[in-house]
Amino acid sequence: MTWQPGPPPPPGVGHPMGRTPSGLFPSGRPVRPTYREPHPVTGSGVAVGGAVGAAWLLFFGLLGEGLRGYAWWTVGAGLVAWVVALVLVRFGDRGVGTGVAIVTAGGWSIAVAVVVASWAGSGNWPLW
Repeated sequence: MTWQPGPPPPPGVGHPMGRTPSGLFPSGRPVRPTYREPHPVTGSGVAVGGAVGAAWLLFFGLLGEGLRGYAWWTVGAGLVAWVVALVLVRFGDRGVGTGVAIVTAGGWSIAVAVVVASWAGSGNWPLW
């Protein structure tokens, strides 16, 4: 035998003070199941992902010699970081994946700004 909700009681019957509850504070068994996300996004997860992503981009950015090397290493490291972020968001910790993706986008923005500033200052495209 399964439980099924019955009709609500008439006003003033079965409730203290003759009031029908508003539903803000549930008083009985819930009618619908509650679903919870298996890997919720937390602030600490986003911070850890951001720190790891920043260290990753910094390490590979320092491998390049000059502006051209810095820019290409940052692009390559960012592509790898985004693949890892997509895998984390799909199968692992979504907060860490989000932090990695956010920092990677910021690192790419910084690399583009440096390349454009150099290009504007010298008139030569620095990546070829």
